[in-house]
Order: sequence, then C-alpha cells, then structure tokens
Amino acid sequence: MTLRIGGPHQRALRALGVTLLELLISVTLIGLLTAVAVPSYQAYMERARIAAAKKDILEISVKLDRYLHFKNAFPASLADVPENRLDPWGNPYRYLSMEGAKVGDKRKDKSLHPLNSDYDLYSMGPDGKSQTPLTAKASRDDIIRANNGGFIGVAEDY
Repeated sequence: MTLRIGGPHQRALRALGVTLLELLISVTLIGLLTAVAVPSYQAYMERARIAAAKKDILEISVKLDRYLHFKNAFPASLADVPENRLDPWGNPYRYLSMEGAKVGDKRKDKSLHPLNSDYDLYSMGPDGKSQTPLTAKASRDDIIRANNGGFIGVAEDY
C-alpha cells in the first residue's frame, strides 16, 4: 500500500503550474514596480501643483494690474479682487501691497532686498509655511512673484 501526500488539490495546483517560488517572484516584481512608480507619480503631481500655482499667480497679477488701472491704487487685500482662490495645497494666496507696508513685512531676497516695488504675491507652497526672507527654510518651497512680475516660480530657484 502506497501513502500519497496531497491529493486532488495538490495535483490541481501543479496542473496550473503555480509554485510558491513563482508566486514570491511575482509579488516581488509587483513590489519593485510600485516602489519605482509611486515616487515618480508623486514628483509628477508636485510639478503639476507648482505649475498650477504659477498660473494662478500670473492670473491674479493680471487682475491686480486691472484693479490698478481702474482705481489708481492696488487693493488693500485680495478680497477686493474677484475670484479669490486657494493655492493647490489648499492655502490662501498671500498678498501685500507695498503702499504703506512696513519694511519688515516685505518679502526679501538673499541680500535682504525687497522682491517687488509694487506688491508681493505668493503661495506658501507644499509645507504651508513661510517667512519674509527667501533664505529661511520655511520659504524655500514658496511659489513667488518677484522683480515686479519678471519672475514667477519656486523661491529656491530665484
């Protein structure tokens, strides 16, 4: 009498050709592909958010320039400009008119010179934090308008 280990279920699995080793290899490959794809996707999404913030800042700048044209002064706040919106990270855009602004409130470059002579407009970026000098760690990821609109981009690139 011969003792068989397994039976019909084990023969069915062998007929399918699936072994534990093949299953482990498949799971490992899926894990490796995911490990490569997820960071790439996250980086793509971050670039898309930055591009959206740059576009928003440009559109808001145009509205502020129209406001100046019709009222002969910049608004006291962005609430005075139609279509007030949030940045791609869910924070309000920051605005400061240079008329009557304190020197300490103005955004500053690495040489501590003001970025703009008309108004500051920026997003606090992914971390949602900011300080007036661009050299501060909290300000490096901000999306800024500088040189009176001549530069719109990430603060660390300025």
